[in-house]
Amino acid sequence: MELPKFLLGDNTDFPDAIFIVHTDYPRFIINLENDEVEWLEEFSKEDEEELMTEAENLIEEATAFYDREVSRYED
Repeated sequence: MELPKFLLGDNTDFPDAIFIVHTDYPRFIINLENDEVEWLEEFSKEDEEELMTEAENLIEEATAFYDREVSRYED
């Protein structure tokens, strides 16, 4: 099965939260309510340095994805 790079999710147990799931490596879930990120991968110390640089770009992409999806609902 081919998955999209980002998925939009919600959960009634967290009524104010909006979750974006990044399905490519490095996989993560970001809660746009508070910008908390949960990584779904294990990283070595060497990987963590590179990840910090990449994480900022991925989070910006996730936010842009959300904005795009919301604008499609509004049209």
